[in-house]
Amino acid sequence: MIELRPFAGLGAANHGWLDAHHHFSFANYHDPARTNWGRLRVWNDDTIAPQTGFPPHPHRDMEIVTYVRKGAITHQDNMGNAGRTVAGDVQVMSAGTGIQHAEYNLEAEETQIFQIWILPDSRGGAPDWGTRPFPKDDRAGRFVALASGQDGDGDALPIRADARVLGATVPLGETAHYEAAPGRHLYLVSTRGRIRVADGASGGEAVEAEARDGVAITGLSSLAVTALEDAEIVLVDAA
Repeated sequence: MIELRPFAGLGAANHGWLDAHHHFSFANYHDPARTNWGRLRVWNDDTIAPQTGFPPHPHRDMEIVTYVRKGAITHQDNMGNAGRTVAGDVQVMSAGTGIQHAEYNLEAEETQIFQIWILPDSRGGAPDWGTRPFPKDDRAGRFVALASGQDGDGDALPIRADARVLGATVPLGETAHYEAAPGRHLYLVSTRGRIRVADGASGGEAVEAEARDGVAITGLSSLAVTALEDAEIVLVDAA
């Protein structure tokens, strides 16, 4: 199954400083048909105005991956961690037994992020945070693990969940392939560029998606993503 979830149909809330769009039920937006996708619980598409952000607030028992689409996000937490993550890079926070953090856009331009929450394999554990750059040349035309809880993804930031967050840049006319194990829940969004998402094994079922549309996929062992425009893609593969 390949299901298109157009950006225009997502849950939305505009707070002035924050323009948020929700792929899954979140805060005051609730859709009983879209509460999660396997272990994937939240995918928020946030635009944050300059010199604003999320003041200190708590989390626990959640793996939170932030992919920066534009600008930069600055993190601070009560464990003494601090860092700035720029467009194309990711940060990961394992909330574990509890952490309090703040996320600010300290830039002169708006910042755009995907914030992705994944349910951990088990509750508890010491909180942790990390960030790292991922040169886009390394993911040209192929999917590269950015954050992962699976063996074999040694360069990816670790998460405590049976899931992977991957990125790819795909030039116009080229196709990136991804092989998935049976029973996995795949969800992908193009940060920029129109794409065609198809069954990579049969070439049959396919959908076309605009930038920021969601595509939910189950029951496929092979995925083919073709760029109808130069595209940058984020994919979650979760149990």
